[in-house]
Amino acid sequence: MNWLTDNKIPIGPWAKSIFDWLNANLGFVFDRISDAMEWLIGTILWALATPHPFAVIAVFAALTFAVQRNWKTALFVVLGFMFILNQGYWRETMQSLTLVLSACVVCMGVGVPIGIAAAHRPKLYRAMVPVLDLMQTLPTFVYLIPAIVFFGIGMVPGLIATVIFVLPAPIRLTYLGVSSTPTALLEAAQAFGATKRQILFKVELPSALPQIMAGLNQTIMLSLSMVVIAALVGASGLGVPVIRALNTVNTSLGFESGFVIVVVAIMLDRMLRVTRK
Repeated sequence: MNWLTDNKIPIGPWAKSIFDWLNANLGFVFDRISDAMEWLIGTILWALATPHPFAVIAVFAALTFAVQRNWKTALFVVLGFMFILNQGYWRETMQSLTLVLSACVVCMGVGVPIGIAAAHRPKLYRAMVPVLDLMQTLPTFVYLIPAIVFFGIGMVPGLIATVIFVLPAPIRLTYLGVSSTPTALLEAAQAFGATKRQILFKVELPSALPQIMAGLNQTIMLSLSMVVIAALVGASGLGVPVIRALNTVNTSLGFESGFVIVVVAIMLDRMLRVTRK
């Protein structure tokens, strides 16, 4: 078997060469991306961390009631935020929500158009499937290495790694929703002389809205699952106390911060859950 191991395919060196070339020749592109991501993160963090906590809670409760039309769900969100205040993790929660909301803006802004294009071009989707599978199955820690090389330490590499891991979800679900538009609706729109743009915005997207909202829900949940991993590259938020608890074997701190992450995940899921009536 030595002949096989002695002729190892140099996947690692190839990848390193590619990253070195990108960093040397396209560094200015990564700088612009980093500036845009820092502006997005800073804007969202300012909007969440500057107002009084009760004002933020009121806004989230109002949004929950507007989406769900259920006062019990809105009350649950209020109680969840009050619990976070009680535990003393308000700022860390706002930092984690900043990462989650930033990832949502990027993933939905990129993923939905790509999903629509893939639904209209089956060959494009077939070509994308292996890439999407790779993005979802490659260990997330691997994403952190090039993210650090290109963007340094902080929130930006954590956001980039989160986006790479999460992006396939909105793409797949948008593709599923648009491609599953009933043929009868499409034929009726065409019979009335609707243009491709009108068919997209008045037939396909309304029909695909439940799947797109499910993609948003998955984007939020998957982004929240990355907060601990993002903390390894300097991202602030609830992942920091979890890492600190792991390094110091602090059971109390670990369960506190971990339970707060669970509460945030449940609140966001209830806020955006799509129920068929």
